Formats: sequence, structure tokens, C-alpha cells
Amino acid sequence: MALHDNAAGGAGTRGTSADTLATFESYRAYLFAIAYRMLGSAMDAEDMVQETWLRYQATPRETIAAPKAFLTTILTRLCVDQLNLARRTREVYPGPWLPEPILTEGATAGAASADPAQRLDLDESLSLAFLTLLEELAPVERAVFLLREVFDYEYAEIAAFLGHSEPAIRQSFSRAKKHLAERRPRFPVSPDRRSQLLTSFIQAAGSGDMTALIAMLAEDVTLWADAGGKVKGAATRPVVGRQAVASFVVGAGRFAPSDYRLEVATVNRQPALLVRTDEGVYLVLTIELDAAGLISSVRVIANPDKLTHVNHAN
Repeated sequence: MALHDNAAGGAGTRGTSADTLATFESYRAYLFAIAYRMLGSAMDAEDMVQETWLRYQATPRETIAAPKAFLTTILTRLCVDQLNLARRTREVYPGPWLPEPILTEGATAGAASADPAQRLDLDESLSLAFLTLLEELAPVERAVFLLREVFDYEYAEIAAFLGHSEPAIRQSFSRAKKHLAERRPRFPVSPDRRSQLLTSFIQAAGSGDMTALIAMLAEDVTLWADAGGKVKGAATRPVVGRQAVASFVVGAGRFAPSDYRLEVATVNRQPALLVRTDEGVYLVLTIELDAAGLISSVRVIANPDKLTHVNHAN
């Protein structure tokens, strides 16, 4: 069933508060799926979903012909406004900015099943690498691309959600798709290969085996560490190159908490390393591979503010 099918119930009549809440709750996961992909922040996404609920609750039911379309309109416009504000904040963020990770073990993430031949793969649309890439788009372009490519809406529907003309929406989508196509990997990565290499990476880093670590890194590998200026030893700039990344990873061990333990979990639909302490998740690490099967990117999220959602999910 397409994501934009009209909701059942609540249309054309003023429902009871229980009916209103039930209708909204049936779309909560879907709304979060849009908001999170739009903002790259679970906390901000939850705030936008809550604000959408408040506006929906305050609107007479008889004025809402299609609840899902109404909710999507509110949420999308709120997210565009929020992203405009967030982009200014991220310009002065201390060090690299990365999306907030979420645990996705067994989660559907609210999107319809994708046709790999025609639409963006569901897993890729949630990956930290792709969410980071989406940061390069203007807020409206990001909304248009996601609503069209991930959530399968027609151009006319997206135009109505955003209050733009259909030709303008088509142009925004074309620009966004071209921009992303130039930067997205053009080869599939086996989940098993990613898991195997992540395990090998963890073992080599833990033992301090520089030779083994360098052997699994691409020549131009880049490491980004998002600590928000709150974690000792975190890199404040991207680390580039095999030797530099391997040295940083091995050296970072001296800053780890004494009670840490390692765990592999599914984060943003990809295998990831969780470093835990008795107080919760201390950091999340993910990798990306190149065409040769070597690690081309390492992303580390250690900002404690960005690990709240991961810790609450446990």
C-alpha cells in the first residue's frame, strides 16, 4: 500500500478526542520517518511530530478532508523551517557535524517497501552516510527528494504539501537527484561484507595492530568524529589517509572509559559498533566501503546529546 493513501476514519466529521488521538497515533511512526530523514536528528524529529500533533488537535475535524495529507503538510513545512534554523547552528558547530544515530533492529522506519530498480533503497535512505549527504541540499530540495524518492508521492501532492507550484517541485527534485547522484556510491555493498570488515576493524583497533588496520583501509579513507566539543581526544577535523586514520583509531583507545565494553548492533539499518559503559552508550561507530571492499569512511558519534535516543531505546 502506498504511503500516501488516505486515512480511514476522522475525515469530514469532528471526532472525539480519543478518535483524534487514535488517528494521529496511527501515523506517528510514519511522521517520525519523514522528520528524521529531513532533520538528521531524532530529538528534533520527535519535537516536530509533537508540534504536528498540537496543530492537528487544534484543528476542527470537519475541515480536514484527508488526515494523512493534512499531517504530512504540517510536518513537512515545520521540518523545512526547522532545517533552515538548524543549518545556521551547524555552521558554528564545534568540529564535524554528523546525524544522530538510531537503533533500527527489526524496525520498519515507516517507509513503504522499495522497488530497487526505481526508488532509493530503504536501508540507504537511513544510513548515516546518506543522511550526511542530504545536508548538502537546500531544505526544500531535501523535502522534495525524500517525499518523492523514499515516500513515493506524486509531484502534485508534494507541491500541495509545500505550497509550491508543480513545475518548481519538479525542478527541485531534478537538482537534488543530480547532486546526490554525483556523490552517492555506484556499487552495492554486501551486508555480510560490511559486518565482517567491521568485526575485523574492531579486532585490529583493539589489539593495536596497525598493519592489519592499514590493510583494510582505502588509501583516501576519511574519519569524521562528532563529539560536539564534549569528549576528550575527539578529532575536531576530518582525519584523512590510511596512516593517519589508523594512528588516530589506535591512539584513541587511551581516552576510552575504563569500564567500556563493545557491542555490534544495527544502527540506521547498518551494522555499527557501540561502545558502552555502565552509564550507557559512549559512542557509535559506522563504516562505509568502496568498490574494492576497503573501508573508505569511518563515522564516530560521541556527542552525548546525540546518544540520548540510542540510550532510551535500550
